[in-house]
Amino acid sequence: MDYKGSLNEVIKKHNSDPSRGLTSDEAKQRLEKFGPNVIESSNKKSLAKKIIEQIADPMVILLVLASIVSAFTGDTVEAVIIIAIVVINAIMSIIQEGRAEDSVAALQKMSSPEATIIRDGGRKKVKAEELVPGDIVIIETGDIIPADMRLLESSNLQIDESSLTGESVAVEKDSSVEFDSEVGIGDRDNFAFSSSIVTYGHGKGLVTATGSETEIGKIATSLESVEAKDTPLQKQLKKLSKLLAILVVIVCILVFVVGYFRSDMDMLENFMVAVSLAVAAIPEGLTAVVTIVLSIGMNRMAERKAIVKNLLSVETLGSTTVICSDKTGTLTQNEMTITKVYTNGDEFEVEGSGYEPKGDIRDSKGEVINNHDQIKLLMTIASLCNDANLIRENDTYKITGDPTEGAMLTFSEKWNINQENLNEKHPRLEEIPFDSTRKMMTTFHEMDGKNYGYTKGAPDVVIDKCSKTLVNGEIVDFTDDLKKKALEVNTSLASQALRVMAYAFKPMETLDTKITSENIEHDMVFVGLTGMIDPPRPEAKAAVKECHASGIDVVMITGDYFETALAIAKELGIATSRDQAMQGSDLNDKTEAEIREIVKTKRIFARVSPENKVQLVKALQQNGEIVAMTGDGVNDAPAIKNADIGISMGITGTDVAKDTADMILVDDNFATIVNAVEEGRVIFSNIKKFVSFLLSCNIAEVLIVFLSILFGLPSPLTPIQLLWLNLVTDAFPALALGVEPAEPGIMEEDPRDPNSSIISGRTRTDLIAQSIFITVAVLASYIVGLKFIFPNSIEGAHTMVFATLITSELLRAFSIRSNKFTLKELGFGSNPQLIKATLLSFTLLLIVMYVPVLRDLFEVVSLTWEWIPVLLLALIPLILGEVSKVIRRK
Repeated sequence: MDYKGSLNEVIKKHNSDPSRGLTSDEAKQRLEKFGPNVIESSNKKSLAKKIIEQIADPMVILLVLASIVSAFTGDTVEAVIIIAIVVINAIMSIIQEGRAEDSVAALQKMSSPEATIIRDGGRKKVKAEELVPGDIVIIETGDIIPADMRLLESSNLQIDESSLTGESVAVEKDSSVEFDSEVGIGDRDNFAFSSSIVTYGHGKGLVTATGSETEIGKIATSLESVEAKDTPLQKQLKKLSKLLAILVVIVCILVFVVGYFRSDMDMLENFMVAVSLAVAAIPEGLTAVVTIVLSIGMNRMAERKAIVKNLLSVETLGSTTVICSDKTGTLTQNEMTITKVYTNGDEFEVEGSGYEPKGDIRDSKGEVINNHDQIKLLMTIASLCNDANLIRENDTYKITGDPTEGAMLTFSEKWNINQENLNEKHPRLEEIPFDSTRKMMTTFHEMDGKNYGYTKGAPDVVIDKCSKTLVNGEIVDFTDDLKKKALEVNTSLASQALRVMAYAFKPMETLDTKITSENIEHDMVFVGLTGMIDPPRPEAKAAVKECHASGIDVVMITGDYFETALAIAKELGIATSRDQAMQGSDLNDKTEAEIREIVKTKRIFARVSPENKVQLVKALQQNGEIVAMTGDGVNDAPAIKNADIGISMGITGTDVAKDTADMILVDDNFATIVNAVEEGRVIFSNIKKFVSFLLSCNIAEVLIVFLSILFGLPSPLTPIQLLWLNLVTDAFPALALGVEPAEPGIMEEDPRDPNSSIISGRTRTDLIAQSIFITVAVLASYIVGLKFIFPNSIEGAHTMVFATLITSELLRAFSIRSNKFTLKELGFGSNPQLIKATLLSFTLLLIVMYVPVLRDLFEVVSLTWEWIPVLLLALIPLILGEVSKVIRRK
């Protein structure tokens, strides 16, 4: 709160001396008291704790138990595979958990490495971490502010606080301003914040907070206090784990009890069948396949310029219902651009965006203007009365200095009016620097043997200081009517959320010996106005439209001004009226319940604080929304972390935003989010497919064994056969289903309800139906083999069951590719990976049946003509599944 009150009060509070600073002894004592000026993490977990948390997961426990069972039944290979799956998943989860700790480390990197201070009465450079409250810091253009400080002096001081407040234009600072009441971070004109950048001017500040007590430090603390939430997929897998655990217990007990009362079944054999069936009932490939499919999805997203760091957050994108987007650098280009020019009584449109000097200038009729004396003069003033630099690196352009001045240079370069060339021909002789009181800047140059003062500044001020204007190249009186017209244009441009700048000049015979504003900046000649804005990204409008078509709302949450935010939001289609916009400060006195109602209708929140962003994200979540939060600045990090899926910009994003986010947009393209959402939907759809596939097959296996024993038949499969077919049918086809291409119209569907089960509705119905179809077909094969084809060979009957079950399950993989479209509509070969996986699994079946050593090990026989009934029966579930799709649709 040190921005409030008088300077003397703040100086007295921190017991400092503005002219001499602290003594070395006092600084040492304060360093011991307050600690170094760094942001430290206090919530790091030990590696042992992270490992324990991973092992305690229900699915991991089930997998470990399955591996133990496999080892006892003699299948050490399966035991090793299951343990390997557990280890790989634990390692990946631990790595991802370290991301929150990295975000704090990134905040430390943003600290200025050195600072110029006054200590012991003299200037000296010290490491930024050695700063303490009470230190006096010298601020120069280009400095990174090393700590939070109250400004003691300011001279034309402008600071870029966009990474903290979201405001795209550098903020003018004034040490003389005093506040008696609370104001937002973006409006504290007498204060400088740690990590912000000085773009212009110089000053002096009194350090009031260091380390974790700075605004950035508070953000770091809030990041650590945010608990990681389970993704919808994690929640569903945990539910499924519990369901499977119950199923395993019931199956083991029932099979063992029923077998126990059968006098012709050996007790040990009964036990082995029961535990082997328990292993078969657990789709041990599920976690591995989920991990692999998510990894494949991550690679596909990376190819589409979206890097996903958090593996299990990939599918969250598919259920996203609201995207909360920062404006500056996310929906806009973060490059101020002049779009309007007014001179000689006419308005002109300026094409192009960003800092690349391309684009035509058109008159009110839409005709291209290639030559206009007064526009050229305005460009000359804009280039000479300018302290920024436009730099070309390879094929990209960037500016150093104030973004507003950078926009002026880009504008002038469109007609090849180059600042460097102008300064060589007409070097700056004198200047009256910009200050927030005058709101003007004037530079002096010699041109054609005469001296000129070139001025730019706030339109109302410059217009008031002008007594002449240019009309058709002639200097005439600036009449009241002409001034009124210029002011009306200024108002019109401002109402379009444009930042308006006025330009003027003053011919001078000689330069006065005393260059002051009072002597020079009056009776000037008005030249014109420019209007500039940080323009929307060209592709953002289409992306917003596609979001709406996909049932996803887009909400703009920005630290920028209300009118600017509203104008951009309207242009992008985020909002249509002012009623949908709101100031962030209006949220401060609202209750949680009131904010929950507000977010139902508002689509723009301007001048928000980091706390406001978190409030809004939480309110949306409390309303049942799945929230994606995009941003690029330090100020976005807490909201990014609180969101269900945090998204950072890759180019303009700060390290904090990147390390906090679950996903990084490599190209800073809002449209990439839509691509990622589509990929997320495809991934979850595919996960549903292979989970349904695994469960339907495993349930069928359980029913086949249980019903056979219940009806007094010998066990249809031996323990090793159960384990083998489980491995053969689970792994390869399930993995191939994970790379299934997107079904038609997937982006026309509403976002899925994250509270709904992975297996629900039509998927559950199909799963039960297919389990029954497979069970009936395989039991029929068993009875045919046992009674007619192999009446004297239990191995032959087992082989019939073994071959029919594996074949029907492999064919089931093709039918499950969609519960809406038939195999004919999807195209049999549209997923070549599934064909390869099926052929591989079927080949493994043949190897077991026809390689003598393996045939004896698995207790099967070689089939010849018996394949005919096997294949006919195995086709029944596939045919019934396809017919049911057609009937359901009709």
